[in-house]
Amino acid sequence: MQLTPRYDTDPVIVLDGPPGAIAEPAIRQRRRLLDTVRGFDSEQWARPSRCEGWSNRDVIAHLDTTNGFWSFAIDAGRRGEPTRFLATFDPVTSPAHLVADAQDLSDDEVFARFESSTTDLIDLLTVLDSEAWTLPAEAPPSHLATTALVHHALWDSWVRERDILLPLGTTPGVEADEVAACLRYAAALGPAFAANDGATTTGTLAVVTTDPEVAFEVTIAHQVHVRSVRPHGTGRDGPTPYLVLTGPAVDLLEAFSIRGPFPPVRDDQARMLSGLARAFDA
Repeated sequence: MQLTPRYDTDPVIVLDGPPGAIAEPAIRQRRRLLDTVRGFDSEQWARPSRCEGWSNRDVIAHLDTTNGFWSFAIDAGRRGEPTRFLATFDPVTSPAHLVADAQDLSDDEVFARFESSTTDLIDLLTVLDSEAWTLPAEAPPSHLATTALVHHALWDSWVRERDILLPLGTTPGVEADEVAACLRYAAALGPAFAANDGATTTGTLAVVTTDPEVAFEVTIAHQVHVRSVRPHGTGRDGPTPYLVLTGPAVDLLEAFSIRGPFPPVRDDQARMLSGLARAFDA
């Protein structure tokens, strides 16, 4: 499938909350992953990840290329010149081609590149001011506010960290702010891809989780809006949710990331949850 990003119009994903708050969890997660793979031996680099056909080394090579893109896209947005590279990007074949380009590198070279691109991205996130976090920059769904782009970057890296570590028998620690940010974005991403592809699904999806406690609603229409609510749904002023998902936060995040099953839902509700899977299966 080739992406159909939305340019020259309203952003397809809108997140509530302080725009710059995403910096701390995004930086922490990247530093943690960098420290983790720094100590990998040749066997650990070569071990298969959860990504079909990709070793741990391939996953890190992928994250190196995405680090470079995020930095470039954020900087271009900061200059008022958001890029449009992803109009020709296929989320299935394009990453595989980029990973294949790194096959001739040694493990040390792959790590050195990843360390450099991670450091560059962290340095950039550290210096963004309050206005920069709101400026449009290119992400896979469209030109989004930079805060939403960094949500996408954190979600992708958080999932890849688990793709690497779970097959090694290691369960990454759970940081509440990382899980909340990733879950809020991942719940919006599938409906956003579907909307860009012409879907007319509308309605409100509510997500209420434990371990950690996270509660928010995703309002799906031409735009996908995410807003926090109280965990028990009190004090709401929006439409009654069409679908409510409850359960452990990490389990639901794995489901939104096509890494695990959703709780059972009716066929007519499943359309709210299938956009990301369709994007990668098409």
